[in-house]
Amino acid sequence: MSYAGAPQPPHAVGPPFQRKIRKVGAPLALIIVLGTVTGLIVILLTAANPVGTAIGFALSSVAMTIVVLAYLWLDRWEPEPPRLLVLAFLWGTSVAVVISTVLQLTLEAAINPGQTETVSPISIVLGAPLTEEAAKGLFLLLMMTGRRRNELNSMTDCLIYAGLVGAGFAWLEDILYIGGGESISDSLATAALRLIMAPFAHSLFTTMFGIGVYFALQQRNAAAKAGCILLGYAGAVIMHGLWNGSSLLSVEAYFLTYIFWMVPVFALAIVLGVQSRRREQRIVAEKLPGMVAAGLVTPNEATWLGSMRSRKQAIGQAAQFGGKPASKGVKNFAAQVVELAFVLDRIDRGFGDPRVFALQQEEVSAIAAARAAAPALQGLPGYRPP
Repeated sequence: MSYAGAPQPPHAVGPPFQRKIRKVGAPLALIIVLGTVTGLIVILLTAANPVGTAIGFALSSVAMTIVVLAYLWLDRWEPEPPRLLVLAFLWGTSVAVVISTVLQLTLEAAINPGQTETVSPISIVLGAPLTEEAAKGLFLLLMMTGRRRNELNSMTDCLIYAGLVGAGFAWLEDILYIGGGESISDSLATAALRLIMAPFAHSLFTTMFGIGVYFALQQRNAAAKAGCILLGYAGAVIMHGLWNGSSLLSVEAYFLTYIFWMVPVFALAIVLGVQSRRREQRIVAEKLPGMVAAGLVTPNEATWLGSMRSRKQAIGQAAQFGGKPASKGVKNFAAQVVELAFVLDRIDRGFGDPRVFALQQEEVSAIAAARAAAPALQGLPGYRPP
C-alpha cells in the first residue's frame, strides 16, 4: 500500500533501499556515560562546597524542571524520541560543559597568563559565548546527520532540541555559580538572580543556533546551509555576549538589557514556537486527504487527526471504553500519521531522494501496524473500515 496523494517524480517508484530505516533513538550506553560524567562533575563541586552545591542542586533542579516541562508542552503534537530528548539534556550537562570549560581555560591562560583569581573581561564577553554556544550547538549539528535528520521535521523540533541542550547546560552552570557563594546568603542571592530572572537564558541563546539549523535544512546548496548555520551561531554568540557584557557594566545595564532585550526576544521565541506547532498541524491536515484516498486513513479519522484538540478528544474516548492500552494504541496511530505527513511534506517540497522514498514506504507500513495494534479505533464514533 502506498500513498496516493501528490504526484511523485519518476524516480520515486524505483527500488527502495534494502537496509531497513529504523526509528531514531540514542544508545543507552551513551546516555549512561554522559550521565556518569555529569554525576562526577556534581560530586567534584560537592567536595569543594557541600552546602552551597546542595542549595544549587535543589534550586537549579526545580527551575530547570519548569524549563524542561515547557519544552515538553511544546513537543505535544509530534513527540520526539524520549532517549533523544534525554541525550540532548545530558549533552548540555556534560559534553558542552567539558568542551567549553577546556576551551575557556585555554583561552584565559593565553589572554591572562599567570592570573588565577581574576577572569579577563574578554573571556566573559567573547570567550564564554564563543565556546559555550559552539559546544551546545554541536549537538544540533550531530542531529543533522544520518537517521537523526529524520527527527528535525520542523522549526518546533529544532527549538526543542536547542532548548533542552541549553537547559542542561544552565542546570549545571547554575549549580556551579550558586555553590560558589561565600555564604548561604550569597548563594541564595545568586540563585534569585539566575533562576528567577533568567532560567531560560541559555535555552534562548541556543535557540538562535536552532533557528539557523532549521533554515539550513531548507537549503540544497552546501554553502547556503553553512551560511544559515553560521548566522544562527552568530546570533547565539551576540545574545550571550550582550547578556554577559551587561553584567560587567552595572546593575542598571544588566536590568535594562534584561527588560528591553532578553524579555522581548524571549516573547518572540514563544510566538515562534507556538506558530511553528500550528504549522505542523496544518501540514498534517493538508496531507490527510491523500491518505484517505490511499486507504491509509478513514474519512472519519481524518476529521480528528488534523487537530490537537480533536485528537486529544479521540484518545480520551478510547480511554473511556478501553482504558490506558486503548488510548495508547490510538495515540501511537495518530503519531504515525503525523510522521508520514512530514515525510510527504519533504517530498512535496522537492527534497525527495531514494532514501526519503524508502522512509515513506516504511512509514506507510508503520501506520498499518499501528492500526492493527489499535483495535480501539473501531470503537470511535463514526468508524468506517479503511
